[in-house]
Amino acid sequence: MTIKNIFKIHPFYFFTAFICAITGNFKGFLIFSKITIIHEIGHILAAIFLKWNIKKIIILPFGALTIFNEKINKPLKEELLILIFGPIFQLIFNSFTSSEITLNYSVSLLLFNLLPIWPLDGSKFLNIILNKLISFKKSHLITLYISFVFIIFIVIKTNFNLILILILMLILTKEIEEYKNHKNTFNKFLLERYLYNFKFKKIKIIKSLNTNKMKRDYKHIFYDGENYLTERKILKKKFDFTRKTW
Repeated sequence: MTIKNIFKIHPFYFFTAFICAITGNFKGFLIFSKITIIHEIGHILAAIFLKWNIKKIIILPFGALTIFNEKINKPLKEELLILIFGPIFQLIFNSFTSSEITLNYSVSLLLFNLLPIWPLDGSKFLNIILNKLISFKKSHLITLYISFVFIIFIVIKTNFNLILILILMLILTKEIEEYKNHKNTFNKFLLERYLYNFKFKKIKIIKSLNTNKMKRDYKHIFYDGENYLTERKILKKKFDFTRKTW
């Protein structure tokens, strides 16, 4: 895959650039874009170091989004490392800049990006924490619910700003898309467990046959009241399409 196929600029980016140009904010938009790229380079370099496959890098009006062609069940510590390298690169950039305007933009972007709103970094930090505490299914849904709440809160509390409204509209589109895809995401999480032999060190016993309780970074043993069953045996009933189900 070539760089041209990986690197994309969202149409909303050009529209936002046009709005900034006619309202006299184009210089600020360029500074914002430069900071965004530096931030994303941090994520990308960490991903390359961990040998994650990059599917696409999308430049958005409010930042950038790196999409990976990887399994959901990759270790949480790897996901966390990739996540924190974005802010780390941005903080390094802040320490070298002498422009007060650039520094103010950078701090504003950093704080905005840490909000628990999908697909900002803050929501991914939240999702990682939740995955350490509760099931994958609940973690994903709670992250999206909290994201919805924060979007509504910002809309209510912020005075009308055309650029902010455009950014929130785009974020909300991504949020709704992720929410609609929740079932497919969860099924992918389970299917990976059936198809691949992950070497998880931690074991969780689930005292039922409910796969909704499965967590990331754990191997599961199910107890049906009489017998202990491996997660592969449970998932085989769901994904073994060679068996007759009628």
